[in-house]
Amino acid sequence: MPKRITLVSESDSGRNERFRDNRTGTIMSRQDFVKQIENERYDNYHVRVVNGVKTPVSNPDRSENNNLD
Repeated sequence: MPKRITLVSESDSGRNERFRDNRTGTIMSRQDFVKQIENERYDNYHVRVVNGVKTPVSNPDRSENNNLD
């Protein structure tokens, strides 16, 4: 089963910035993905604040299928 979300691009500092929903083909900015997670559209992800910036992360579990990389 392919990953639901894959990382498309990151900033020079290494912050994940653009994501692709492999089910729909939608490309999302970090901010858009955060909004989608907050609106409970992605069950296996949550939002953390890292250095003052809302950041999408996969929920901890044994599966590598939902890791953002």
